[in-house]
Parts: sequence; structure tokens; C-alpha cells
Amino acid sequence: MAIIDLVKYDGPARIFAWKFPSESLSNWTQLIVNESQEAVLFKGGQALDVFGPGRYTLDTNNIPILTAFLKLPFGGQSPFAAEVWYVNKLHSLDIKWGTPSPVQTKDPEYNIMVPIRANGQFGIQVENSSKFLIKLVGTVPTFDQDSVTRYFRGMYITKIKDALASYLVKRKISILEINAYLEELSDHMLEKAGPTFLEYGIKLLNFYVNDVSVPEDDPAVQTLKKALAKKAEMNIVGYNYQTERSFDTLEGAAKNPGGGAGLMGAGIGLGMGVGVGNAFGQQFGGMAQNLQTPTDLVTCPNCNSKAPADNKFCPQCGKPLPTPGKASVVKCHKCGSVIPVGSKFCPECGNSYNPCPKCGADLPTGTKTCTSCGFNLPNPCPFCGTPLDRNDLKFCPTCGKSLANICKSCGHTNPVAAKFCLNCGAKI
Repeated sequence: MAIIDLVKYDGPARIFAWKFPSESLSNWTQLIVNESQEAVLFKGGQALDVFGPGRYTLDTNNIPILTAFLKLPFGGQSPFAAEVWYVNKLHSLDIKWGTPSPVQTKDPEYNIMVPIRANGQFGIQVENSSKFLIKLVGTVPTFDQDSVTRYFRGMYITKIKDALASYLVKRKISILEINAYLEELSDHMLEKAGPTFLEYGIKLLNFYVNDVSVPEDDPAVQTLKKALAKKAEMNIVGYNYQTERSFDTLEGAAKNPGGGAGLMGAGIGLGMGVGVGNAFGQQFGGMAQNLQTPTDLVTCPNCNSKAPADNKFCPQCGKPLPTPGKASVVKCHKCGSVIPVGSKFCPECGNSYNPCPKCGADLPTGTKTCTSCGFNLPNPCPFCGTPLDRNDLKFCPTCGKSLANICKSCGHTNPVAAKFCLNCGAKI
């Protein structure tokens, strides 16, 4: 076998550890270590020395421990057998991870078992080359990114399952809301898994949870989502589950061919007489009173959300709301084409629909008074654009910015939209 007198490695960044293929080295062998690399010299499974970036000559001046270990006369080109390992010290930030199967977890808010999946990525760097080679690499000639994922999969999957379950229970977060806490969950995972990686000479730089999802076809998930959708519908319309069940009972009794006997079957016996009838009438009257809504609901033409009709502005987007009972169509102020209510843009010219909050007429941007009904439009907040229905507000109710328009001449506080002082007439 030829005696090697030059040792170097210029492999890809995905390789964490690479063993030089030959063990027959000569005294005065040139060892070249590139930036972001370290070279470790082994003999008989024992790490003799670690070399950082640079060019080295393997002699007694650089590795005196080699002389004592090999007992070689370093006076000439004496050959010796040793292993040279190169370790990549680059930051590897794109190692993917994911749960191979759903993790059964109890939702702390609704107390049901729901399967969840999670995925993300993490970044590592080899911090202790000798420990990394001795504990993890062993005798394989190459150790790459896939090898790291394969070796640590069992560890981080176990850590992830434990961390997800404990985080949800301790923080009392519903599984359907967990994606709002991904940053905190990522920090929690980094704290849990970091010490295990350090035992193998690897520093865990970051650990990201990119997504936590539930299978849409799971029966428990479907039941939970249907219940939440029904609850949202009840909150919008203004009734509760008991009221809905009362209506179901009355509807079933009304469909009974026995007429009055059907009502008796619903819970009113013939022997109970007029007193029970009065009690039932009072209960039905109270139920009807609970079902009465103070206002009708209107649809915001900007974001399509529902809002009480007596509101002037949409609570979701802050845009003016149309008044109930107005015409179902309006005309575009730019081209005169008909715009159906609920549309955001003119179907002919594409102009943005800017409705009057009182009559729904389309108004040009910046209009102060409606040209159709004469309604005075509120001034918008100069910082966030929220319409302000009062001129005496000192702070915006949406963004909290100060609305005080103080005259520098006399110190008088003016409305936010005033261009001249109302007290001294000076320009603001």
C-alpha cells in the first residue's frame, strides 16, 4: 500500500463526518484542514489530537503525543498507521422532522381524545468533535444529515409527543388553537431536546414547530367542529341550546296528527287542566321574549361579516354599514353601473365600493357629506383609518393614538380633522 503524504477533504456540506480512506501515513505528512472543519487523529480507537483550520505537518512538533503512542523514530520518512477523521462544523439548519403517525392527545378544553400531527425542522452544529466521533459515528466511513435524522428520530419523536401533551395540559390550550402558540411551543421543544443532543457532542441551534394539525376525517374532530359551528350560529342569532330544543319539541307536536293530543303527548296531560295550560303559556311567552333580537342583522359590504343593523360601522373591519330597508342595488359613482349590495367593487369599471352608512350610495373616497341623503360622514383616524363618530375623542378607540389637535398659538384643543384653530383662527 502506498504511503500517503497529503491528507485533505473537500466534500459537500451535508456530510458531518468523513474518514480519510487510507491509514498508511508517513512522518511529515501534510494535513490540510479547511475553514469550518476539524480533523481528529485516531489510533486504536483513541483520539490523539484535534486540528482546527490550517496546514499541519505530522511530526513531533505538532503531535508529541503521537511519538509516545506509536514509539516511532521521527528522524525520517517512517510510515505509521493512523485514522484521520474530518468533522464538518457548519451550521445545518434544514433538518426536517415530523410525527410518522397521529399522537392521541386529550383536549384540555373539551375533554375529548383527538389525534394530532406535527412537523417542522431543526438546526445543529457539531460542538465537540471527539465526543461526536466516539459516541455517534463509530466505524462507518461517512456520517451525513440523513444519518443524524435516523439516529435521533426515536429521541425527538418521544420528546415531541411528551412536550405536546404536557404543553396543552399545562397551558389549557385547545388543540384547535395550538397553531397560535407555535413560537412558544418551539422554544419549549428546544429546551426539552437540547441536553440530549449535547451528550453526543452536538449543539441544537434551534427547533421549529411549523405546523400542528388534526386529521379532518377523524370522527372526534368532525364532531367537535360541528358543535363549535352550531355554537357560533347560536351566538349570532341570539338563542341557546335549550331554546332550540324547545322549538324542536313544539315543531314535533305541531306535526302530530292528533292536534291538541299531540301537545298533550309533549308533556301536558289531560288531567292537568287549565293551570298547566297557563304555565305552559307563560313558559312559551318567556321563550319567545328571549328569542326577540333587539335589532336585525346586516351584512358588511366590505368583509361580509354579520353585525347589528343599528351599528354604524362594522365591528370587524371598521367600514360603514348599510341601513336595513334600503334599495338592494346602488349605482357606481364613477361609471353609473348598478352595484349589488354586498359587492366590494363595481362589476363594470372595477371601482372600489365606498357605501354611505345611511343610504348605501357609492361615494368617492374622501367625501365628507353624502350627495344622496346629505349624511355627514365621520372623520377617519389619521393613523389607522377607523371612522370616528365623535369629534371630541382624545384617543382613537382602535389604535390608541392621541387625537388631540392642539393649536400652537393659543393652546386650544381642536377636533382632529380641523385645519384652522376654532379659537384664534390660526392654521394648525
